[in-house]
Amino acid sequence: MKKKSGELHVAGVCKSYDGVDAVSELDFRVYRGEVFGLLGPNGAGKTTTIRMIMDIIKPDAGEIVVLGDAPGVARDRVGYLPEERGLYRNLPVLDTLVYLAELKGQPRATARRRANALLAEVELADWAHRPVKALSRGMQQKVQLIASLVHDPALLILDEPFQGLDPLNVELVKSLIRKLQDEGKTIVLSTHQMNLVEALCDRILLIHRGRAVLYGPLREIKEQYAPGRVRLRTSGEIDSLPGVQKIERDGNSYELTLKEGAPAQAVLQAIVERGLPVELFAVASAPLEEIFITAVEGEHHA
Repeated sequence: MKKKSGELHVAGVCKSYDGVDAVSELDFRVYRGEVFGLLGPNGAGKTTTIRMIMDIIKPDAGEIVVLGDAPGVARDRVGYLPEERGLYRNLPVLDTLVYLAELKGQPRATARRRANALLAEVELADWAHRPVKALSRGMQQKVQLIASLVHDPALLILDEPFQGLDPLNVELVKSLIRKLQDEGKTIVLSTHQMNLVEALCDRILLIHRGRAVLYGPLREIKEQYAPGRVRLRTSGEIDSLPGVQKIERDGNSYELTLKEGAPAQAVLQAIVERGLPVELFAVASAPLEEIFITAVEGEHHA
């Protein structure tokens, strides 16, 4: 596989306020064309990290390289959806988007064309000439998202992009993020909604108390935290199995919790030897939410 180039590199970055570390010795890379999850509980240092990447605040130590440049140099090639939203409420939607794109160096005609196309994509074309304040909270959220990408950035940093959206619009925004990735955009996604991280992210970084706790491909992290559980569906009766410490049943479906070190293959063999019909046998991976809690609690006790 061809080596991907890095679009964002954070190396040994530290930031403290009044002697308290907000970010400490943070290292990570984001590669071109990936959706990267930046995760952590409230107060973990995510927003501080994003603000340093965006050159809103400076690190006390370490280096940040954005699109091959210093953060301040690269800023106009980055799209940023901040957690604290803000739009010009009295301006028409289209005029707001064109103005914001022009601030990032986009020619007016190009900005207008791109803004109209994006509004149509998120089903807001009919609202283009209405003032921002006439839109519902969810609609304003979609406009804010478009504002972060109307200037056609190479790198997008989205802080809680699904906030305030109903399930239909969550799906719409997920589709837009996948399309942007297909177009070669690099996306840093920060959200508390772990199911959306699982659906969209290639790799993740979990930070807690300003330090990296988990970092790497999502699939590998899920395998590392595999809880030794198996999902089984059979019309037969099961009350005990070698290598299984707990059996939970729901009709013909079972969830088996394996003893530490017990191989799932041996459990399947025992089921087959009993002559039980197997409709489903799947090794379950831990949900990301569970991994998140386990990792953060582990840090508390460290």
